[in-house]
Amino acid sequence: MTWMLTGGAGYIGAHVLRALRMAGERVVVLDDLSTGDPRRVPAGVPLVVASVLDGQRVTRVLREHAVDGVIHLAGKKAVEESVRLPLRYYHENAEGVRRLLQAMADAEVRRLVFSSSAAVYAPPTTPLVTEEAPTVPQSPYGRSKLVGEWMVADAARSQGIGAVSLRYFNVVGNATPELADRGRSNLFPRVLDALRDARRPTVFGLDYPTPDGSGVRDYIHVADLADAHVSATGLTARPGHTILNVGCGRGYSVLEVLRAFAERTGLDTSPEILPRRAGDAASVVADPRRAAEVLGWRARHDLADMVASSWEAEVALDTALLEATDPAAATSA
Repeated sequence: MTWMLTGGAGYIGAHVLRALRMAGERVVVLDDLSTGDPRRVPAGVPLVVASVLDGQRVTRVLREHAVDGVIHLAGKKAVEESVRLPLRYYHENAEGVRRLLQAMADAEVRRLVFSSSAAVYAPPTTPLVTEEAPTVPQSPYGRSKLVGEWMVADAARSQGIGAVSLRYFNVVGNATPELADRGRSNLFPRVLDALRDARRPTVFGLDYPTPDGSGVRDYIHVADLADAHVSATGLTARPGHTILNVGCGRGYSVLEVLRAFAERTGLDTSPEILPRRAGDAASVVADPRRAAEVLGWRARHDLADMVASSWEAEVALDTALLEATDPAAATSA
């Protein structure tokens, strides 16, 4: 089969591309390179530099490459930015899905894996978040993803599309250093920034009703997430829309993450405690049982694996961190 992977030059997209190729699938990448890096797309994989908002171009790509299905990752993903620029997020994310679905209809492509988010959920009131939990997004980003899910579901009913919406939890780590996340909006990159600059990592709130007072989140290794996409492609063979959580089912607090970085690096990760951020929930942990049942998929990496891969990539790409841990090695590098 041939899959069109939108956003395939991005952090998550490059890992999905890697997993698809390892599974023997043919792939064409469509990416506007606004945040993607073309060096993440291997030689021999077609890279079309275009936006999903260009419906006519997308339709041509689907036809010219005889695409059988689409894995749609392209879009904006920073919650804080979405609060400042909500219309941009509705345009890029929601309108992007609409135009992609129209292009798929025009090209008669009826298989889709859609990148959604745990941001579609209301603040949890239970230890684990199931797919039946209330969807009351707390940000324009989350709302744009939920609108995308609604459109995918409607297209599945009206056009006979086989679709899977994967609700990601907190994606971290990397399979190889060159595919590392270079964004700086999430906890792991912020910790790495602080360590590189010899600053104390920041913790927003230490008064949550959690075991150590810091916020708890479900972190998933990006390689596990990529494997979930490959598994999900099999569900698209039949019409209908399936929603699945993609997480570990185990929460880690911010302080646990900092301790894991300290153990891995030998550096001081004592935090600076700041007030809570508005809208942050105390604990958000996935119930991944449906994905296990439907896909036969489970996350394989634990927190130590996630921290190790993040640190190794940062050291490989940033000599400042290498100097902090091994000055002799940095001098000889």
